[in-house]
This record gives sequence, structure tokens and C-alpha cells, in this order.
Amino acid sequence: GIETRDREALWRLNEGGYVHRIPCTTLSGLLLLSLLLKPSGGDVGDFSPCLNFFYRAWPPKGIQGTPICQRYENRYHFATLYSRERRTPWLSAYMYAQPQGKRPKDDWKYEPQLAKPQSDGNMVPFPIPPEKVDQNVVESQAVQEDYINSTYTRGHLNPSQHHTDPVDRCATFTLTNVVPQQAGSNDGPWANLEDRVSKNLQKYCLGEAYVVTGVIPYKTDRWLKDEGRVAIPEYLWSAYCCRNYSQNLPESLIDMFPSYAAIGRNDPNSTEEIVPVNPHRKKAVLGYDVRPMPLPTLEGYLMQRYGTPFSVFHEQCSGS
Repeated sequence: GIETRDREALWRLNEGGYVHRIPCTTLSGLLLLSLLLKPSGGDVGDFSPCLNFFYRAWPPKGIQGTPICQRYENRYHFATLYSRERRTPWLSAYMYAQPQGKRPKDDWKYEPQLAKPQSDGNMVPFPIPPEKVDQNVVESQAVQEDYINSTYTRGHLNPSQHHTDPVDRCATFTLTNVVPQQAGSNDGPWANLEDRVSKNLQKYCLGEAYVVTGVIPYKTDRWLKDEGRVAIPEYLWSAYCCRNYSQNLPESLIDMFPSYAAIGRNDPNSTEEIVPVNPHRKKAVLGYDVRPMPLPTLEGYLMQRYGTPFSVFHEQCSGS
């Protein structure tokens, strides 16, 4: 085990404040110390260590996958339900916090326990070329090479700009929290949705805000670079639950509390039954519309595509 003085030193290192202001690249340099002071734990396959990221400690129901408690610098930061077969997440769940500072530099990481269950649970930065990624990692999850020279961006399900703590923000840069997302969506209507959600929660959510963001697959899977490795979603979806909110909501926001949901297009050529297209948008974002909707409507669309009842929040965030 860890001697008491070492455990206390590590706590001071993580909680004392100065680590939180170090850039991601420097933080990853501290990982070796973390590994020396912390025994490996089971962070893949069980949500029980990170149930606090779900409303009422209740993960979404309706889809099977591999749970990941996303650990970085020996702290849990959010939760992900991962598909090993698709090498992408089904969803990520997190607690919103008001953003501060600039977006961290991209310092992409992977989940070692997907490759080797006995590995340490902390996410690990990808090696710098020419050093190669371990083949067990390549086989178990997406790697940087999958996205390089593709026509898709790396779309965060849990976005860094929905967090205050710099370490929380750095932790979102793991490929287990990323799906192939068209730039027209990622830099356009979907980015606008993330910003709108952030502003509304900052201003009107008085307590904890739980967010779950996930994907809707194509009826017939499509793959990044047609390589059969990393699955491309047809849509992205997101929902939040904030039970304690302002009673002085503007009329335009009354339907956005306590819960709110939306679906965004990731393919300009998809049909319009789920999300209609505004034909008057600029060419760069044409066909990447986002449609706001009540939480039960989102769950209805998820049930249609997944073929099973789908529940995002406990009792639909009703508080009962």
C-alpha cells in the first residue's frame, strides 16, 4: 500500500491548487509520479467509482457498452460508455461547471485498461513519433492515426469548455471521449449548442447540472476512412438535467428547465425526419442543423434507432 506521508503528499499535489494551473503537457509529465504513488485500479468495466457524474447516481439505460470512469492525475473527471467494436463512445456523462480561461492545447490520450485490464487506470498521452503506439492499444480503441488525413474532426462528447478546473478540461482530450464529427457540425451549429447550453446553465441553473451527450449510429454502420475501425455517427445528441433552477426564467427558456435535449446532424445528406434542414444557412454549415426538443422526444428517437426503450436520466429528471 501507499505510506501515509506519500498519500498526503499526493493529495497536496493534486488538491493544493498549483497543479491546476499547469498546462496539459506539463500535467502529463507528472503522471509518472502518480503511477508510482497510486496502485492500479479497475476504472474500465464498472461505473460504481464514478456514479456521481450521473443524476441520482443512475446511468442511462437502453444501450450496452463498456463503462469507463475517466481518470486523469488520479482523479475521476467524467464517465463514458464505450463501444469496443466501434472504437468510439456511445455517450459521456459529466457535471457542468462554468468555463474559465482558454481552451487547453490538444494533448490526446488513450485508456490503457482497454488494452490491458491490469494496467493503471489513469489515461495516458499518446507517444510522440517516431515512438509507436502499442499494438494492444491500436486493437482496443481509436488512435491518432485513425483521424489523421481523414475528412472528420475529433468531436468531443464531453467538451472542455463545459468545465472550470484546468485538469478537468485536459481530461476531456482522450480519444475515448471523441467521435468522428464533420467540421460543419463541430465548428458550426453543434458548437453553438454547446455555447447556448453553457450560457443558460451559468445564468439560470442554481444547483448541479448533469449532462449526457451521445451518438445515434447509422442504420448501416459507416467507418472512418472506410477501414472498418472507427464508426461514424449519423447524429449527435445531448441532454441536461438541472433540478434547482431560477424561478424567474424568461418565457423563451421555460421549456429548457429542468431538462433540455437536442439532436444534431453529422451528415448533410441525411433525411429530415429527425432534424429538418434550414436551406438558408451558409454553405459551410448547410445540412448540420441542430434541433432542440423535450427530453421525452429525444428518448423516443433513441428508442427508434436502438430498438429498445432508452432512458437518459432517472425518472426523466422529474425529481420524484
